[in-house]
Amino acid sequence: MKSRDKKILRLIKLQIILLLILITGVTYYYVSGYASQVSELKTEASLLVRKSNENTFRQIETSEAYDKNGNTISVLKGEKDVYYISYEEIPEDAISALVSIEDKNFFEHGGVDYKAIIRAAYVMFKDKQMTQGGSTITMQLARTIFLNNEKTWQRKVEEIFIATELEKKYSKEQILEFYLNNVYFANGYYGLEAAAKGYFSEDVSKLDLAQLCYLLAIPNSPTYYDPVVNPNNTKSRADRIIDAMVNDGKLSEKAAKKAKAEEIVLSRPDSIKNNYVETYVYYCATKALMAANGFEFKNDFKKDSEKSTYEKSYEEAYDECNKSLFTSGYRIYTSIDLNMQSKLQESIDKKLENFTDVNEEGIYALQSAGVCIDNETGMVNAIVGGRSQDVTGYTLNRAYQSFRQPGSAIKPLLVYTPALEMGYTPDTMVMDEKIEDGPENAGGKYSGEITLRTAVATSKNTIAWQLYSEITPDKGMEYLKTLGFSRIEKADYGMAACLGGLTVGVSPLEMAKGYAALYNDGYMRDATCIQKITDTEGKVIFEANQENVKVYEENAARNMTDMLQSVLTDGTARGVSLGEMPAAGKTGTTNDNRDGWFVGYSKYYTTSIWVGYDQPKSVPGLTGSSYPAAIWQDFMTIIHEGKVAAEFKKPVEFIGTEEQQEDPDLEGLDEESYGQFDEENPEERVGGSYQIVTQTFDGTEIPEGAIPDNATDVQITTTVEPVVEE
Repeated sequence: MKSRDKKILRLIKLQIILLLILITGVTYYYVSGYASQVSELKTEASLLVRKSNENTFRQIETSEAYDKNGNTISVLKGEKDVYYISYEEIPEDAISALVSIEDKNFFEHGGVDYKAIIRAAYVMFKDKQMTQGGSTITMQLARTIFLNNEKTWQRKVEEIFIATELEKKYSKEQILEFYLNNVYFANGYYGLEAAAKGYFSEDVSKLDLAQLCYLLAIPNSPTYYDPVVNPNNTKSRADRIIDAMVNDGKLSEKAAKKAKAEEIVLSRPDSIKNNYVETYVYYCATKALMAANGFEFKNDFKKDSEKSTYEKSYEEAYDECNKSLFTSGYRIYTSIDLNMQSKLQESIDKKLENFTDVNEEGIYALQSAGVCIDNETGMVNAIVGGRSQDVTGYTLNRAYQSFRQPGSAIKPLLVYTPALEMGYTPDTMVMDEKIEDGPENAGGKYSGEITLRTAVATSKNTIAWQLYSEITPDKGMEYLKTLGFSRIEKADYGMAACLGGLTVGVSPLEMAKGYAALYNDGYMRDATCIQKITDTEGKVIFEANQENVKVYEENAARNMTDMLQSVLTDGTARGVSLGEMPAAGKTGTTNDNRDGWFVGYSKYYTTSIWVGYDQPKSVPGLTGSSYPAAIWQDFMTIIHEGKVAAEFKKPVEFIGTEEQQEDPDLEGLDEESYGQFDEENPEERVGGSYQIVTQTFDGTEIPEGAIPDNATDVQITTTVEPVVEE
C-alpha cells in the first residue's frame, strides 16, 4: 500500500510540474509577443490564399542576361504557361511515385502531417542531423508559391497556415496539379511537362515508369540530383522512389526490377545543348544572389561533419536562388564578350577538328575547355566548356564543372612562387639529379647544376620535388585554398601534389584565376562574370565588388612572371608566342598523356586551356605544348590584334634587407620625409630625398651608377639612406 501511495504521489507531482510548465509556456507565449506574431501570420496566410486563384500558379516573370556590350545572351523563362498540364494529363504512375516518396499520407491529412513532423524532429534529435522531412506536398507548394526557404520559425509557422488554407480552398487533385506544374526540376525547367521535354524531348504522357521516377528524383535537391551534372545521384534516388512504391503496394517486385534495370538516356533539344555561356552565367548569377542574401562561401573545413553541413546549406541556398533566376524578372549584366566567346570556340573546334570519334551519347570523345579572364578587371570574358557539334545530347560545361589533374601547370602556383617568397631567385643554382624514391624528369634526363629559371622553363620534376619538400605540403596547399581551389582533399597533402597529382583535380576556371593572380602582383580576384543584377524596376540586387585577396608577395609574383616568359622563349613551349606582345605561360602534361594544359597571360588577358577525354585515357601526341598551346596561341593572337605591345611589371628591387614597397614605412621615418618609390624607376623617389650609400654588383661594391662592361642579366643592389631635413 505504501509503495502504491508513493507511486500515486509521484504521479501527482509529475502532473503538477507538467501543468506548471504548460502554464509558464502559455504565459510566456502571450507576454513575449509570440501570440500576436502568430496571429498576424495566420491572418496574412489566410489573405494570401483567399486572393489566389488558378492563375496564381501559372504566373512568371522573364529574366534576361546581357554581355558586356549590351547584347542579349539569354532569356531566362521557366515557361510554366507553355507547358502547364491539367491533373487529367498527369500520368498515374507520376502521382503514385510522388506521393510514395514525398508524402505518404497526402490524401488523409489536412495540409499538415503532424505525425511526420514529430517523427522528423525525433530522428533529427537522435541522429543530430536532418535526415527526414516533415513537409507535406501542400506545405512545399505553399513555400514554392508564396514564401521562400528562409529558415525562421515565422516562415515555418506561416507555411503551415498557408498549407491549411490551401487544403480548405482547393481539392487534393488541384493541389497535386499545382505542385507538379510549379516544382523545380533544375536547368530552368519548372513543372513535369517542361522537364519531360527538356530532358527526354518527349511529352510526359509518353514517358515510362523509370523515366518518370528519374524526373521525380530531381526536385528533392535540384543541384545534387541534377541529371546533367550528377546522373548517378539522380538514378540512385529514382531507385529509392521505385522501392517506396513497392513498399506502398503500388508496384510489383517484377515491375520494379524491370524499371531499375532500364538504362536512362537523356535526349535534350538541340536549342539548349552546348550553350556554355548560358550555363556559366546562370551559375555565377546564382552565386551572386546567394552572396546578396548573405551566404558565406567556404572551401576550407576542419572536420568532415563541418564540410557536410556546409554542402547541405550550400545546395539549399543554391537551389532557392537558381529557381528565382527563371521567375523573378532579373536583369543580369555580365562581363562576357560574345565576340571573344565565338573566337575561343572556333579555336578549340579548329585545332581538334581531326578528332572525330564520338562516345555512346554521340558527343566528341576528345574534348577541350578554355577560360579567358580580363586582367584589368579580373572577370571572365569568355568560357567554353567543350567542342561544338550538331547532335542531340547533354551539355557539360567542362570549363567549371570538370576537374582534372593539372600536371606541371600547377608548379608555379604550388611550388615556384612560394619558393621565391622563401628567398630563391630566378638565378639561384639548383641541382637537377636523380632522387631516391622521388620522381623522374620527362625523358629520364638530368642536367646537373642549373638555374631556377631553367628548371621552370624545362619543367624539371626533381627541382619541384626538392623545393616542395622545403615548402611542405601543408603550406603548399594553403596557397591553393587561398586561391579558391574548391576540390582539395585530405589525400592531397602529400608530395605528389607538386607534380599535379591531386585526388579530384582542378578546373580550367580555377587555373585561369590562379595565373591571373600571378599577373596581378599576387592578388587573387573572384573569377566571376556578373557585374550587376537588377530587378524589373531597376533596383540593384547585386553589384560586383572585386576584392583583392593577397596570395603571394608582389616581388615573388613578378619574378614568377619573368621566369614564365622563359617557358615560351627557351622552354617546353618554345616557339609559342604572341608576336611582339610579351607573354608568359606554362605547359602541363599528366601521366600517359591523359591531360594537356597550357595556361598563359599577357598584360591584357589570362587564358587557360585543357585538352583530354571525359573519361581519362591516353591521347597519342598530347602534351601541354601540343594542342593546348596551339589553341591558346591561336585565340590569344586574335584577341590581341590592334593592342599595343606592353611589357610586364618588373620585379621589385631590394633596399638593404627590406623589400621595396610602393609605400615604404621604415621604422622612425614617415612617408613625407622618406618619399615613395617610382614603380617604373625604382632608383628615383617621389616626395622625398635620399642618398646612395653603396652599390654592389655580384657581391662586389661598385661606384654609383657604374655597370661592368661584361655584364649580362644585370642585377644591382642599391642601399640608400633617407636625407631627413632638419
